[in-house]
Amino acid sequence: MPQATDNNATIVTNGTPIPSPHDADTIAPVCAKVYERVHAFLNSEVEGQTLKGVQQQTRIALGVIDECLQRYSLEEISLSYNGGKDCLVLLILLLSALHTHSLRTSSPLPKALQSVYIISPHPFQEVDTFVNTTLQEYHLNLVRYAKPMKEAFQQYLDDVPAVKAILVGTRRTDPHGALLTHFDMTDHGWPKFMRVHPVIDWHYAEIWAFIRHLEIPYCTLYDRGYTSLGGTTDTHPNPALKAGDNKENNDQVFRPAYELVEDEAERLGRDW
Repeated sequence: MPQATDNNATIVTNGTPIPSPHDADTIAPVCAKVYERVHAFLNSEVEGQTLKGVQQQTRIALGVIDECLQRYSLEEISLSYNGGKDCLVLLILLLSALHTHSLRTSSPLPKALQSVYIISPHPFQEVDTFVNTTLQEYHLNLVRYAKPMKEAFQQYLDDVPAVKAILVGTRRTDPHGALLTHFDMTDHGWPKFMRVHPVIDWHYAEIWAFIRHLEIPYCTLYDRGYTSLGGTTDTHPNPALKAGDNKENNDQVFRPAYELVEDEAERLGRDW
């Protein structure tokens, strides 16, 4: 079952939270609010090729999620969520798609969205705080496992046996992402489920353009130069974003993650 929410986890320092009643019987209200924000963006006249590209990527991703919702029932679908930027974008897109799906099929939405969080062996407190915040804001039924990924997914499928498909925020430039498609069964020897990759072809800059244009609150580590989040022992601010040194306390100063442009530089702050 999901762990208790940290009482100090409701503070955000960026973006504009999406208003939703926390005592709602279903996720329908938050899905409707997210849908409004996403489709206001899709229907707007934007400037610049990046945002125009994001609009196209958003439509493609929504189409992939819609196909997933047609293939599987809501009880058979879950979201892999760890508070990172990519799965945050995926969460927003999924909530928007659920609103459309509910209207089209006249099917009720659940009280909370099935999701699974595989915790790093050495988690950042900032990440846990943000995850707890979004757990409340977006009504996630988040099950957490502090195990290696293969063992964690097997335990999750044992605990929630109805799940047949898990949406994942993997992108093409991530490790093992080069050959993935929108729908891929897990590899031989892994727990069996369909991996769904709606944002597989998004570029790093497009992820951030979506988050910032839609004013989606995100983990504060990204404002301190972290561009790819793992654990405290293998994740550092990205050296490509170094802005200088703070002479008062000898600390290095880094620009925010959204100022990075090159996909290939995203993981320069990771030890693996």
